[in-house]
Amino acid sequence: MKIQEIREIIKLVDNSSINEFSYEFDGVKVKMKKNSAGSAQPSATVQPQVAEEPAQAPAPAAPKQAEPTQAAPTEQPVQTETAEPAGASNEDLHKILSPMVGTFYQSPSPEDDPYVAVGTKVSSDQVVCIVEAMKLFNEIEAEVDGEIAEILVKDGQLVEYGQPLFLVKAN
Repeated sequence: MKIQEIREIIKLVDNSSINEFSYEFDGVKVKMKKNSAGSAQPSATVQPQVAEEPAQAPAPAAPKQAEPTQAAPTEQPVQTETAEPAGASNEDLHKILSPMVGTFYQSPSPEDDPYVAVGTKVSSDQVVCIVEAMKLFNEIEAEVDGEIAEILVKDGQLVEYGQPLFLVKAN
């Protein structure tokens, strides 16, 4: 990822109503979180094979880069904690996770019926919901054949990357 691309992402996040943004590609992970003043603070985490490029990337963006980099590892356990309560009682259920930060929608439009409800039989390639991120509507598929056991989020709710959306009793 080039420094100019990161700068453009920072500008987009600053000019939007998004408070937190996460992007991962090719072993490079960029997380931005707006501070109380409303400006984005980037942090980057990388796999060992690309350690030099991301370390240089966030440098021109903000003088407080050390704080977000330190905060990134503490954010991941928070996501894990969110996933634990559902998984602790239903370990045999498959979790459909959000692949991105965005807004969860149960149906293609407000006047349409939801894609699935509790008890609905689903196939692995069946669309179960939409996650809207930056005006793009991303269809989320079931990933496994089975039956929807529980819907973990409400329609219109903001969801985080990796947050469980559904529990599916796999066939």
